Amino acid sequence: MLCLALSMLCAQAADLPRVGLVMKSLANPFFVAMAEGAKAHAQSHAGKYTLVLTGIENETDKAGQIRLVEKMISDKVSAIVIAPADSRDLVPVVRKALAAGILVVNIDNKFDDRVLAEQGINIPFVGPSNRQGAREVGAYLARQLKPGDKVAIIEGISSTTNAQARTAGFREAMASVGADVVAVRSGLWETAPAQKLAADLLKAHPDLKALLCGNDSMALGAVAAVRASQRPVAVVGYDNIPAAAPLLASGQLLATADQYAAQQAAFGIDLVLKAIQEKTEQALLPAMVQTPVKLVVK
Repeated sequence: MLCLALSMLCAQAADLPRVGLVMKSLANPFFVAMAEGAKAHAQSHAGKYTLVLTGIENETDKAGQIRLVEKMISDKVSAIVIAPADSRDLVPVVRKALAAGILVVNIDNKFDDRVLAEQGINIPFVGPSNRQGAREVGAYLARQLKPGDKVAIIEGISSTTNAQARTAGFREAMASVGADVVAVRSGLWETAPAQKLAADLLKAHPDLKALLCGNDSMALGAVAAVRASQRPVAVVGYDNIPAAAPLLASGQLLATADQYAAQQAAFGIDLVLKAIQEKTEQALLPAMVQTPVKLVVK
């Protein structure tokens, strides 16, 4: 009787939709929070789907992420929710997933609209307006600036849509107060490169007033460089990772943006589960589902 019951449970588990979550760097606290949120979502929806959770070691490992998607295709998952390491180079492999009958939803970093159009595919983006969030962070900083003040932007990987959108939002906020953006450099989303970059920018621009960072991991590096320089240079970030809290409290970080990392994967999973339940085809899924983002200050 026990064997029969176990066999029935195994059969039920095998019948559940398998949803793959493919994330970027699992060394980044933002994606750690995303993973924990996804696990919590799976637990609260026990019996409705099986979560297959994966990620790469660093933000630039596009090839590694492509391999993860290819494995999910060979494993015949029902759906893939992906935070792509690159907005363009991951499109061909997700197109292969679609051709295999796998639903695909995009979170965190939006796929390039032009490349999607060239490939003739619809991949919904579930996430916040990065441009709006960065503009709000920049506008808060702008209260401390005056026309002509020099600032620099440390952005993420320059080919990614979210890096481009955040830089655009920062630029708009700086233009509104007449600040002079003297440099835009890539810190690759990571702390050590951003720290070195910030130190170089501080040396090159002795009158620099602020550093606007495309995520909090890079802001941590910028704060360290500013601290070492012993200069009153403001730093802002984006993501509201746990390590940002003490820096906000001490004033070393002026502002950041919370885009609800723990919920981002869940928002994407909810969309694919609804599509599976209602048998909605990929082409008929909404192009975008916008999620919240808010300014966080001391």
